[in-house]
Amino acid sequence: MRTEVRRTKARHTWEIQPRHGYRILLPLGSREEAEILLPVARTLAKTYQGQVILLHVVAVPEGRPLSEGAAEASRVRQQIDEFLSQKGMSDVPVRTVVRVAHEIWEGIWETVRQENIDMLILGWSSDTLSPVLGPLEDPRLANPPCDVVIVRPGEQLRQEQDWSNIKRILLPIRGGPHASLSLAVADALADALQADITILHVSEPPRYEDAEQFQSTWAPALHQLDSVTRTITAVGDVATAILREASDHELIVMGASVRRVDPDGWIGPILREVTRNTRASVIVTKERAPEVTTYITKEQEERAHIEKPLTVIVNKWFAENTFHSREFEEIERLVELKEEQGLTISLGLPALNEEETVGNVIQTVKSALMERFPLLDEIVLIDSGSVDYTREIAADLGIPVYIHQEVLTQYGAYHGKGEALWKSLYILNGDIIAWIDTDIKNIHPRFVYGILGPLLKNPRIMYVKGFYRRPLRQGNKLVAGGGGRVTELTARPLLNLFFPELSGLIQPLSGEYAGRRSALERLPFFTGYGVETGLLIDMLEGFGLHAIAQVDLLERVHHNQPLQALSKMAFAIIQVVIRRLEDRHKIRLLADINKTMNLIRYEPNRYYLETVEIIERERPPMITLPEYRQKRGLPDDVEDCVPRASTT
Repeated sequence: MRTEVRRTKARHTWEIQPRHGYRILLPLGSREEAEILLPVARTLAKTYQGQVILLHVVAVPEGRPLSEGAAEASRVRQQIDEFLSQKGMSDVPVRTVVRVAHEIWEGIWETVRQENIDMLILGWSSDTLSPVLGPLEDPRLANPPCDVVIVRPGEQLRQEQDWSNIKRILLPIRGGPHASLSLAVADALADALQADITILHVSEPPRYEDAEQFQSTWAPALHQLDSVTRTITAVGDVATAILREASDHELIVMGASVRRVDPDGWIGPILREVTRNTRASVIVTKERAPEVTTYITKEQEERAHIEKPLTVIVNKWFAENTFHSREFEEIERLVELKEEQGLTISLGLPALNEEETVGNVIQTVKSALMERFPLLDEIVLIDSGSVDYTREIAADLGIPVYIHQEVLTQYGAYHGKGEALWKSLYILNGDIIAWIDTDIKNIHPRFVYGILGPLLKNPRIMYVKGFYRRPLRQGNKLVAGGGGRVTELTARPLLNLFFPELSGLIQPLSGEYAGRRSALERLPFFTGYGVETGLLIDMLEGFGLHAIAQVDLLERVHHNQPLQALSKMAFAIIQVVIRRLEDRHKIRLLADINKTMNLIRYEPNRYYLETVEIIERERPPMITLPEYRQKRGLPDDVEDCVPRASTT
């Protein structure tokens, strides 16, 4: 029995940000080994933003002094350096280590320990690693101190020593402890080789709970990987199912056995049968042995395995889609990218009674990003009914001013920032829309060019959030990192619980963000405090995690709100999360009576309850409005334009 699901692949080029510290050890015994194994080490080093340490162990016979290996060590170092110069390994840091030992494995494990190795890559041919390294029977492979990746090249790879011919990768998954490492290795190679991954889930014997656990554990992670184009569910013998699918693939990536294994601790009957009966190349993974510090229950161990697949995806996203504003300081280059792509950019400034700061915000951004460099095509103030001089200040500085209650009046008007942002989509004209708050006291152009940079440099990114340090004023003191209380106490815990794909967002509630109109116009907008949370969840559901990025904007100083205001904000955000859970699971969780909140009011000599209504209403995607489609010259039929169902 076999079922198959196919996905349409959208290939992306990942832009990796530098990270130091991850170390990959590659022991080599011959030039042939180096030709086959070095591309794997190189790919994984780029993925993990780490370095490769090439190791050659000079074996001196037992009983002889190790000093006898000095001449051989010198010769090998020269050979490796010459080989590396021919390969041109400038894209990843590479270091050479030559050890002299009485036994090959002794030299390998000594290097693992002394160099703090994170991953060990080994070659495997037939029943031996290589003529130099000897049989794969070292007992330390049973519980290795680092992740281990073992490569057994197939017939074609051994002959041609060329990985570029591998275009189809089979990834058998049963949920074992090494499955997450297999997923990470397969996806890294698929990205490098522009290959497709087929996920194979085998149930033996068929059990409903196995299939249900596979879906709940792996579906959210696999949904975020462009390289996964097929998912196959098979029932029956595991080895037979793998071999049946292997005939259509050039590479199999699978975890080491965890039960019924040979004395070496990793070769089991399934792996032995697969390697003996396939011509495909095989990569076997084994995660490092856990450090046991406290007693862990069986349920905790199983839960850890369940959470790992999504952790792989979130960690990869965090490493690759987290930027720093200094990367985009060359504003002239951003202007060139904008013009090359024929894009226009609009900046919307939502405001309510911000006369103290709005003038400086406008002057700073307009001077740097319109007058000095034409990065922005327009700056527009979207006011929500200010009773101070906010609108007059903006108008005096030559900025168009709109009152959101007077825009699209046929649809009524609600209070709230989200309502202003939704209506600003109708007002603003750019292909890229950016929004920043107008209460920023330490305004700098980076608050704008920082969130625009990833969109201009990477066409796959649809939405960018800013993050920063937020000092909290306590009396006359500023407490570094004291801000963001609703973020840390409400938003991030809820996202971690129910939308863990978004758990890598540092500040999901930040007011500085930008997106492509083609995405934003297809999303609903909540009208109040929940707008940022709703946009993030809907962007994830509609376009995938890879379409979201975040940028470090350094520090932001602004007005800190009192706790009662933050309490209302948290109440609204919880409503949004529950609404999206209702949409996802097609159930009703929140009754109308739950949308009122009792606030505790304090006055001299008394305290009392004040009941307030806090309702997060939801505006439909802007593209569904006929007035918007007419203004943008869009066709009347938008049935297939909206990624998810929404209600007003």
